[in-house]
Amino acid sequence: MTARAFSLGRVAAMVLRYTYLLRSSWPRLLEIVYWPAVQLLTWGFLQTYINQARGVVGERTSLAAGALIGGVLLWDILLRGQQGFSFSFLEEMWSRNIPNLLMSPLRTSEFIAALMAMSVIRLAVGVVPVTLLAIWIFGFNLWALGFAFAAFFAVLIAFAWSVGLLVSGLLLRYGLGAENLAWSLMFVIQPLGCIFYPVTSLPNWLQPISWMLPPTYVFEGLRGVLATHHLRGDLMLTGFAIDALLFAAAALAFARLLTRARRAGSLLQTGE
Repeated sequence: MTARAFSLGRVAAMVLRYTYLLRSSWPRLLEIVYWPAVQLLTWGFLQTYINQARGVVGERTSLAAGALIGGVLLWDILLRGQQGFSFSFLEEMWSRNIPNLLMSPLRTSEFIAALMAMSVIRLAVGVVPVTLLAIWIFGFNLWALGFAFAAFFAVLIAFAWSVGLLVSGLLLRYGLGAENLAWSLMFVIQPLGCIFYPVTSLPNWLQPISWMLPPTYVFEGLRGVLATHHLRGDLMLTGFAIDALLFAAAALAFARLLTRARRAGSLLQTGE
């Protein structure tokens, strides 16, 4: 196999490198679990209090609590998926290893594939324990959604990779001065993605913008499943289609930003 051919071995080697970094630092592992757990407990107990204060009982309680807790868990999948991608890339920036990787036989597509795989690994470490915590404390089982959960996960992780890829390109071009985007960019999506409320809650002029974002289809789909026990396939197909367009756009942006970084000589200046 030539160095120019796509190599799963090189992808696996990069994933192994990031796995060793993660395993060697218990604070990293603790942080991955800590924030999703804090969010779940905060929003979960708040919803319990609101239901008790309003005297909501029965099926309405189940639907309201499920929509909020499910929204929190799916939001964490979206956020941690993007941050898992971006943080692995930042590891290379912090260690000033980007030039070495680009001069090695590692292809850009292999590097991106490794970052995508690592985002899923970091996501599993952080979110799986929290889903079990939701079952134990609040009686909400995200896994019981079955195929619907698999569809939700696929749409969300694809969008997370698109945002992570764009952020990585901006980091290549503008250095660690753009580092805050890895933490903050996804939060711009949060109010428009209608995580905790339906699209109809937004002003009329904002609703078309909301429908341009794949997460909107997931959270509308979640509320539909909880209310009717039926997954709307049209929502998921539309979400996948938008994901494909956004990922292609993010890949193109990453390639152009990488080219500009090479021309500007910023790859050797990864500091702020």
